[in-house]
Amino acid sequence: MSRIKTFLIVATVIAILAAIFSYWQIKRFAATPLPIDQQTLYTLPAGTGRVVLEAQLESQHLIPQSIWFGPLLKLEPELARFKAGTYRLEKGMTVRALLELLASGKEAQFPLRLVEGQRLSEWLAELRSAPYIRHTLKDDSVETLAAALNIEPRMLEGSFYPDTWLYTANTTDMAILQRAHSRMTALVEKIWQGRMDHLPYKNPQEMVTMASIIEKETAVSAERARVASVFINRLRTGMKLQTDPTVIYGMGDKYSGVLTRKDLETPTDYNTYTISGLPPGPIAVPGRASLEAAAHPEKTDYLYFVADGKGGHTFTTNLASHNRAVQLYRQALKEKDEK
Repeated sequence: MSRIKTFLIVATVIAILAAIFSYWQIKRFAATPLPIDQQTLYTLPAGTGRVVLEAQLESQHLIPQSIWFGPLLKLEPELARFKAGTYRLEKGMTVRALLELLASGKEAQFPLRLVEGQRLSEWLAELRSAPYIRHTLKDDSVETLAAALNIEPRMLEGSFYPDTWLYTANTTDMAILQRAHSRMTALVEKIWQGRMDHLPYKNPQEMVTMASIIEKETAVSAERARVASVFINRLRTGMKLQTDPTVIYGMGDKYSGVLTRKDLETPTDYNTYTISGLPPGPIAVPGRASLEAAAHPEKTDYLYFVADGKGGHTFTTNLASHNRAVQLYRQALKEKDEK
């Protein structure tokens, strides 16, 4: 009996020591840094179980090979509740931190920068080349997108809010466009409701069109409302807007980088040298500042403006003064070229 008792004591001690050793090894494994030396993306497919997860992580050299992966998940079952998705693994992250991330469902966020002043075609090209986006649009034509969003084709150009949009892997192209469209719609409505009285716009769309012209005419924040005042004054007096960006937009792929007199005289739907009033739709994506300027132009008598050669513009009230400003600008360019 004493031998059996001694054996049981020894076996118990060994079991306790083995349990302590295993526990220590599991904790040590959990605290082991991942064998990566830079930020790494890892995609966990839907339906992945513990055994497959371990095999994936080991085969991709994201965790060290060890017999303690399974025991860790049994010891800390909350770590086994991992969710499918694409995750960003950081240098120095431990095995436990990796499993906590997979269990949290906090997928990697990817930025997509949609810039004010660009054309919709440029936006769609950015969207098409962005990583991890699931593309559902059969093509990037205006007709396809207009039908998908139920928007009048000519108003698509100014219908998306310019911002850095964050998305997770497998987000659809339409989901991003719908977010940008919803935000722009809400912003336009808010600015339209708070606009200055007696502006010569028939509807919010015309305000967006004006904002797009302002966006293309100046990048100087302090000038936007003044530029708006020039175009508002021209609309009120029946003068043509005569703004080059509308001509360029109307030319489409025919624009070579230089505007000629023939270009200014060739009619298109958007050529404000040949048409009266605003063009039929926006010519670019306006930012919030340009929308605010279109809704709250300065009160001036200006009818003309021209670049001043210093990044801004010279504003004038009559043609004679404008012609002098143009000559000064050309002289400044000539002197700059001679240097």
